[in-house]
Amino acid sequence: MISRLNQYISLQLATALLIIAFSLTAIIWLTQALRFIDYIVNRGVSSLTFLQLTGLMIPSLLFVILPFAVFVSVLFIYHRLIQDSELIVLRAAGQSRWQLSKPVLLVAGGATIVAFFLSLYLMPVTYHKFKDMQNYLRDNYASLLLQEEVFNTPIKGLTVFVRKRHENGALEGLLVHDSRNKEQPVTMMAQRGSIENTDAGPRFLLYNGNRQEVRNGRFSFLRFTEYAVDLSFYTEQASTRNRKPEEYFIGELLEEASLESPRQGELLAEAHHRLTWPFYALILGLFAYANLLRGEFNRRGHMRQITITTVLSILIVATALALQNIVAKTPALVPLFYVSLVSWGGIITWLLSDKNYRQIPAKGEEATS
Repeated sequence: MISRLNQYISLQLATALLIIAFSLTAIIWLTQALRFIDYIVNRGVSSLTFLQLTGLMIPSLLFVILPFAVFVSVLFIYHRLIQDSELIVLRAAGQSRWQLSKPVLLVAGGATIVAFFLSLYLMPVTYHKFKDMQNYLRDNYASLLLQEEVFNTPIKGLTVFVRKRHENGALEGLLVHDSRNKEQPVTMMAQRGSIENTDAGPRFLLYNGNRQEVRNGRFSFLRFTEYAVDLSFYTEQASTRNRKPEEYFIGELLEEASLESPRQGELLAEAHHRLTWPFYALILGLFAYANLLRGEFNRRGHMRQITITTVLSILIVATALALQNIVAKTPALVPLFYVSLVSWGGIITWLLSDKNYRQIPAKGEEATS
């Protein structure tokens, strides 16, 4: 019977956790994805490619969201159990405060394992692919320049107008204004053109057109059958990037930090944040459970207790996130990550002690109204 009751609560917690985690992830993903809508509107990226790019952000979002989702699900389910007097029945069945916490330990423990999988493997893999794909789309001139009847600015100082484009990449009716050299801006018009990758880098090739330039107050006009605009300098700058700490595996972070890298603090902060953050699924879940069951039982509700629990949980999260910034600046403070975990664990143990445990009235006892 006891096992059935624990399964009953665990199933409710797991269902609530999945719904809350999915909802929060979807909402935050949508707000983040809107930042990249420019890739569809102005850069000619397909909807499928857009979804692939933004979908790679989901593991990183879920990693951050899981502890919050566990907290909200525990708070919601156990508050409902209290209001529906189901905890009275469970107490009458002989369940202690630790037995009542088993569903929380089971579900929060599962969320912790998932968070570790995201932290140790999936998150660095997907984030690395995300940054590579983002760079590729930013530097893929074909997708940037093939916008019909639009003044495109793929590179700062370079404006391109295309009257018509073809599926094979050929362009018709081109106007190119190159003001990268502000002292000598150049305007070119051509009947057709294309983007070509050469050994020396990408070139914007124009055919059958003219080149107009004003130099020292004198207008210069040149007709050409073929003209190339060099884009290689930009590609070299854009394609050379430093990997962000989020792209490293834990071992790589610690190894790179041990080499006295200029980013040592940032790398150590990322490594130890990813090693400790998954435990906050357990910390926040047990904190919600322990704090909600403290004080007197009141059938009118426990909004005051819920509010206090929520505010204190925000403090827990703020402390954990602040530590990442602190350690990034002062690497010697890495132990604070683990001191914080142990401290909150001690506080939760104290909250679950007999004298602080909510005395839910058994059958026949009078409840505070």
